Amino acid sequence: MQKVKVNGQTIPEEAIQFELERLVRFYTDHGMSQDQIRAQLPSFVQKATEQAIGAKLLLDEASKLDLPVSEAEIDAQVEKIVQQVGGREAFQAALAQQKTTEAAFRVQLKSGKRVDKLVEKAVAGVADPTEEEIQKHFEEHKGEYSVGERVLAQHILITPDGDTDVSKREAKTKIDSIRERVLGGKDFADEAAAHSMCPSGKEGGSLGWFSRGMMVPEFDEAAFSMKDGDVSDVIETQFGYHIIYKTDHEDAREADFDDVREKIRDFIRHARRGEAVTAYVDELKAKAKIEVE
Repeated sequence: MQKVKVNGQTIPEEAIQFELERLVRFYTDHGMSQDQIRAQLPSFVQKATEQAIGAKLLLDEASKLDLPVSEAEIDAQVEKIVQQVGGREAFQAALAQQKTTEAAFRVQLKSGKRVDKLVEKAVAGVADPTEEEIQKHFEEHKGEYSVGERVLAQHILITPDGDTDVSKREAKTKIDSIRERVLGGKDFADEAAAHSMCPSGKEGGSLGWFSRGMMVPEFDEAAFSMKDGDVSDVIETQFGYHIIYKTDHEDAREADFDDVREKIRDFIRHARRGEAVTAYVDELKAKAKIEVE
């Protein structure tokens, strides 16, 4: 990875790695395959480097301006994090794992809060989209907001313990028994919680809503061909043996403007704010000494 200095200070490789991991997560969540990510990794590293430089410039500028952050604001943020991690004891354990103290953590929070306030200053003049702009965006991108056919289902997965015929027979026997119990009146969610080898078992086997193509082909074909309320035959995929309980189904439909109005408003607002921050960072870059080796 490149060595980068901003105004004589080296940006840690961990900072660039952090930005790279965020980019990879973003594109993975938006459907990019691992092969595509690998192919574009050099450009991702470059983008991550630029983002790390921008973050450093914002942090330094916020520190230089000494934007006021009250102890009450930090107290509130700490308390929010304490609740998110499951209480004060879990919070202290997390700090210990990170080899830091609460005092040092509060200093980091204060720096981050200053950057947040600097960003708010940079976007203060950005106008919210008008109703006409939202409507225009919807008309130009209507297809992107259409809802495809989708299914709501639960499943139970039993994975063979190895690739032998014996282990496959044992797994098949187990899933057959589970299916018989479900058909006999046992609760599907209870059986999933007790026996499914998929992480979704903890949620009663729930897969939530999914569209065509999101699951492996054998699973996909079965789920979309079933009737609501049906339990599937045993389905074999690369992951093992499944049974599916289909609970709901929605046909594809065109987007309704009222349903997506706020989503579009947020998208336009976010894009405009992003452009304003980028322009501000470019101003900081123009005044900074940046060295890339």
